[in-house]
Amino acid sequence: MTDDKKLKELCLEVEVKFRVKKIKEMYFEAEEKFKAKKFDEALELIDELKRMEPEFKFPYLLEVRILEDMHEYPKAINLIKELFPRYDLSDPSEKDAASNALELLASAYWYLGISEESMKCFKLSAQITIDENSGFVRYANAIYTANMLENFSQKDFRVLYGGFNKYLANILPYPKKFYTHKRIRVGFMSADFRDHTVTKWSAALLMGLDKNLFNIYCYSNVQTPDQITEYIRSFIENWRDIKDLTDKKAAELIRKDEIDILFDLSGYTAGGRLQVAAYHPASVQMSGIGYMNSTGLDCFDYFLSDVYCAGDESYFTEKLIKLPHSHIYYETPIKVDPADSPPCLKNNFVTFGSFNNFGKVTESILIAWKKILDAVPESRLILKHVAFNTDGGKKFVGERLKNLGFDLSRVEMRPFSANHLVEYGDVDIALDTFPYTGGVTTCEALYMGVPVISLYGDRHGTRFGLSILNNIGLGEMAVDSYEKYINLAVVLSRDKDLLLMFRKNLRMMMEKSPLMNAQNYVHEVEQAFTKILEDERKVFEAST
Repeated sequence: MTDDKKLKELCLEVEVKFRVKKIKEMYFEAEEKFKAKKFDEALELIDELKRMEPEFKFPYLLEVRILEDMHEYPKAINLIKELFPRYDLSDPSEKDAASNALELLASAYWYLGISEESMKCFKLSAQITIDENSGFVRYANAIYTANMLENFSQKDFRVLYGGFNKYLANILPYPKKFYTHKRIRVGFMSADFRDHTVTKWSAALLMGLDKNLFNIYCYSNVQTPDQITEYIRSFIENWRDIKDLTDKKAAELIRKDEIDILFDLSGYTAGGRLQVAAYHPASVQMSGIGYMNSTGLDCFDYFLSDVYCAGDESYFTEKLIKLPHSHIYYETPIKVDPADSPPCLKNNFVTFGSFNNFGKVTESILIAWKKILDAVPESRLILKHVAFNTDGGKKFVGERLKNLGFDLSRVEMRPFSANHLVEYGDVDIALDTFPYTGGVTTCEALYMGVPVISLYGDRHGTRFGLSILNNIGLGEMAVDSYEKYINLAVVLSRDKDLLLMFRKNLRMMMEKSPLMNAQNYVHEVEQAFTKILEDERKVFEAST
């Protein structure tokens, strides 16, 4: 080999190494820009990377993550569909990257209400990933998303639970053990001890249980604590951060604390620690509040419900605790006065609205809403969600509505905003989603004087509206068929006097109801805690 040829090869090698080094540096810089929320700068770097090395796939995935953080869900979907076929699923590293792409695709579908595709993508992502922990999280997301599917049967849930149980197969539960404490030790485990819906539902329990009878422990998996986290922590006798603990170590901690009742507030929602519960470290374990359906896991003995939400119990592997009123407590964080009168009185047309998460909006419920608009001349529909923060999101949903025959001039898609309670002043009648009904959203509408029409089925998660409305004395506003749902909306739209009465009285009805009676709610839960512990202790003692 001549000296000139050796020199050329050496130069080429140096050039390749320099190019690879530069590409890596640019990619890591783009990641840092993304983490700092400097999206435009990150996207500029990604565009340059794609020009330099079109086959380097990581920048494309980072671009998808950025697009989703910008709420550009349709763009994210298109990019993933373009990228996914380029992965070689026979290569383990490529297969795992493809799994990451599927997870992002599932998330984008979810925000746009394409729930069945979302569930399938989450499930497939879990099945092909090489990382077991990622598989656990993604399979949990698949189960959570399944609750949004209308025709998902008990058998379908059982199949999903069976697939999830493989992630718990190697966990050896602790032997059953009961303790004799002066006060019952109740441990609450959650990733949502922060500014979150679950905290709004559970704060009364966390801070209101009688400290003469109960010793409260919190096992927090909060990743980013906020002011609410610190506020709750200041009330809790025994606070335990478990976010940096392995499942085994977290279970050991709970066992060492000799917890009588462990209440998991997360279930299959983000940050849930079901693997900790699988060790069965507490004497009695229960779920509820943060997740609306059975966990399907043997490690949970009970599920907190009420006489209205408890539908077909065959969906549950847990025994249901049926409180006589409501299994949730509502307290609004912001005191905003409702509008003096419904907007139809000045507009001369009725405005329906849904501020629910658009991920809950199914094809069937959209068809029902169209029939309502068709039956009520000049009526309007306001939809409000983060999916409408971008023109792309509005266009995507607009096309979906147009394909169903909606007149888009009668539909307003509003972006997410912090002052959304005030915007209930623009709504005459709120329309609940189905089968995943509203919870806090329903309470907020009622609190702002807006009547809510809800549809319920036999599954627990479909009956939140039924429970909320019964608890404020308006059970007739919850119906069991699409036909009744549509008819009720049409009939109510014609009764302006009734809409005015609701506007003036719903807040008072809420405040006087079990939904906002913290003392009574906490007392009912205290009685339930005491009873289930006594019952389980007796069964255990009789069997040993």
